[in-house]
Amino acid sequence: MQTISPFLWFDDQAEQAAQRYVEIFPNSRILSVARYGEGAPQPAGTAMSVSFVLDGTEVQALNGGPMYSFTEAFSFVVSVPDQAECDRVWDALTADGGEPGRCGWLKDRWGLSWQIIPDRLIELIRDPDPDRAHRAVQAMLEMRKIDIAAIEAAAAGS
Repeated sequence: MQTISPFLWFDDQAEQAAQRYVEIFPNSRILSVARYGEGAPQPAGTAMSVSFVLDGTEVQALNGGPMYSFTEAFSFVVSVPDQAECDRVWDALTADGGEPGRCGWLKDRWGLSWQIIPDRLIELIRDPDPDRAHRAVQAMLEMRKIDIAAIEAAAAGS
């Protein structure tokens, strides 16, 4: 049983965001939605809170109004096995108003930050040869979405 989970504050789109996230990630689902009633800070029937699972991690989301917004100080790190999955997740999260960032980071359309990190990138930047690792890091620092082939070539000195 998970005892600690992320809690995300949305203005008024927690339910839409949760629905989109569970479409993108396997082993994900909406667990429950609590709705505002009459006289609440949001229109009656609007989702107040949403509990959902993202690939095994339970997440809570609240429609709390515009007082707070996301910053890069919090992000989800998504480990992906290969370039195809990196591309799929990146494209899905940047669609409809998302913004690419540097070094595998992006913001989705709600402003939530994500890091899409291929497993091979971690192997390359932890290479026991410090020169190879340095070249891999330098290549990554120039990228937005991670390009595994380009980082492998840089690590090899090509």
